[in-house]
Amino acid sequence: MANDNPMDNIDDWEDNLKERYPDPEATKKEKEEFRNYVDSERVDTVKEFYRVNHINQTYRFVCEKEKEFLKFDKKEMSLWDAVDFLNTLVDDSDPDIDLDQFQHLLQTSEAIRADGHPDWFVLTGFIHDLGKVLCLFGEPQWAVVGDTFPVGCKFSDTIVYPEFFENNPDTNDDRYNTKFGIYTPNCGLDKVKMSWGHDEYLYQILKNHLPEPALYMIRYHSFYAQHRENAYAHLMNEKDIEMFEWVKKFNPYDLYSKAPVEPDAKALRPYYEELVSKYLPSSLKF
Repeated sequence: MANDNPMDNIDDWEDNLKERYPDPEATKKEKEEFRNYVDSERVDTVKEFYRVNHINQTYRFVCEKEKEFLKFDKKEMSLWDAVDFLNTLVDDSDPDIDLDQFQHLLQTSEAIRADGHPDWFVLTGFIHDLGKVLCLFGEPQWAVVGDTFPVGCKFSDTIVYPEFFENNPDTNDDRYNTKFGIYTPNCGLDKVKMSWGHDEYLYQILKNHLPEPALYMIRYHSFYAQHRENAYAHLMNEKDIEMFEWVKKFNPYDLYSKAPVEPDAKALRPYYEELVSKYLPSSLKF
C-alpha cells in the first residue's frame, strides 16, 4: 500500500471540485476574480492524489479503518475544541483566501442560514467537514478527503479518474468486481460500505444526535458519482432516494460559499454556541 501523501494543500481537492462542477453563476464574474483551477501543477497534484486513493481504497482497507477509528479512542473533546484542533490545517500558501477552518465553516453555514433553512441544516453546514481531524491523527489526505464511492462492488466509470482503479486489487477480485458485488439490488446505502474518509467518520460520530437529512448530508456530501451522476441508484432504496434530495440541496452551499470576505467570527460565535448545545453533547469522542 502506498504511503505517500501527494496533496500538500487540503484545498486542492475542493478547488478541483469547483473546476468539475462550476457554479452556474460563475460565468457572470470576471475571469481574473477566480483562482486558476486549470493550473497544470494543481491538476497534476489532484490527479496523483486520486491515483493513490483509487489504488488503496479497497473493501479490506475500509474494514481496517473502521476497526481502527470507530473505537473513538483518539481524543475526547468538545466540538469547539475540534474546530480549534482543525484550524491547524490552515495552509498559508493558499493565495486567494486566508481563512481558518472556523471561518470557512461559517461561510457555508451562514449562506444556509441566510436562505432561511432550519437550524439543524445550518448546524450541518457548520460542522460537515469536522471529520477532517483524521489528518491530525496521522491519516494521509487520500484517506481523508476526495470523492467517495462504494467499495465491495464494481467501481463506476463515472468516478473521477476511473482508470486508476485498474490497479486496485478489488478490480480483479470476483467477490467485488460485479455490478452488485457483495450487495443485493436496492439493498439501501446503510448496508453499503463507502470509501474511507471524513464523511463516514463524522457520520459515525454524530449518528445519534442529528436529524436523518443532516446525517445523509454529512455521510454522502462527497458521493458525487451518485448525487451528480446517478451511478449507484441500483443500490439505493426508497428512503435513500428521498434523503438524497437533501444531499443535493446541501451541495451548492458546500461548493460555492467560499469567498474572501472574512465572517465576523466573534459576533457569530454566541449563536453557534447555542445551536451546538441544542443538538450535541458537551463532549464528543473522536
